[in-house]
Amino acid sequence: MNIALLGAGSWAIALSVLLRKRGHTVSMWEYNPADAARLAADRELPSKLPGIRIPREVLITNDIAEAVAGAEMVVCAVPAQTMRSTMKFLASAVPESRLKAITGFVIVAKGIEMNTLMLMSDVLRETVPGLTVDRIAVLSGPSHAEEVSRDIPTTVVAASENSALAVKVQNAFSTESFRIYTNPDMRGVELSGSMKNVIAIAAGMCDGLGFGDNTKGTILTRGIAEMMRLGKKLGAEASTFSGLAGIGDLITTCISRHSRNRKMGELIASGLTLEQALSKMTMVAEGVDTAKSVHQLAMKHSIEMPITLEIYKILFEGKNVRLAARDLMSRESKPEWW
Repeated sequence: MNIALLGAGSWAIALSVLLRKRGHTVSMWEYNPADAARLAADRELPSKLPGIRIPREVLITNDIAEAVAGAEMVVCAVPAQTMRSTMKFLASAVPESRLKAITGFVIVAKGIEMNTLMLMSDVLRETVPGLTVDRIAVLSGPSHAEEVSRDIPTTVVAASENSALAVKVQNAFSTESFRIYTNPDMRGVELSGSMKNVIAIAAGMCDGLGFGDNTKGTILTRGIAEMMRLGKKLGAEASTFSGLAGIGDLITTCISRHSRNRKMGELIASGLTLEQALSKMTMVAEGVDTAKSVHQLAMKHSIEMPITLEIYKILFEGKNVRLAARDLMSRESKPEWW
């Protein structure tokens, strides 16, 4: 199969290696001309994925039309907040007839667009001419690029309202070390992958404050409860949050040394401002922008999400992390399920 990757960050690189091993024809688009030329020459991105070589057979280009020429499947691997501009650029650079020939757009970004509060599947449908939901899939789950690129056993979910497309993605991406399940609840999978990054920031703050395993277990459990409450309100299936895209990805993101969002929380808890913490990150921590979007969704739908609310106040209102922890612990007593 001919597969194009839009984006050339660590996850796109890991997937390019995986897909080439599967025997697919692979191209990768990088928006910055100088970065594209450097990556094409060096075949490595030491700042984000050191030691991983991109196969010579993978085409690396700054020309988005060249990247998707002949592609049967397009993997959308740019950060969530740049998805709209990327897809608009794709639509302006590629004839509509070529776009219609693409049978599957696979979203691997995790986030909710700020201001519009749209999921990435909604952004794609709004920006790509003629694109319908049956040609969109989401690939999500506990899958750090650092591990996938090294063939460390990983399991994820391919979600689509089109079961045939979900199976097509499952077959195209599956390897002996990368196992994929299918799920029809695309909205739930997208929401899970987005919201867990906010909870991971809270988990990082626990680490930064020197709290223990009891606290981390609380953050994980009460975090998934918040995710499920909002998800159900937005039309997702509750069971999705108990699966790989939900609790599976949440656990991984909250405990892993690879987690950008956990690291962000740790930096904030150390006393850095948001701007200072962001300056120390070499990769995008999607949970920062998503915290704002999730908070707005919770307010819009009158869903109580206390952990998310405190993370929002810490990031965007300058609230002290220890005060936020105290306020969470001293909330009105409630039953566990409400």
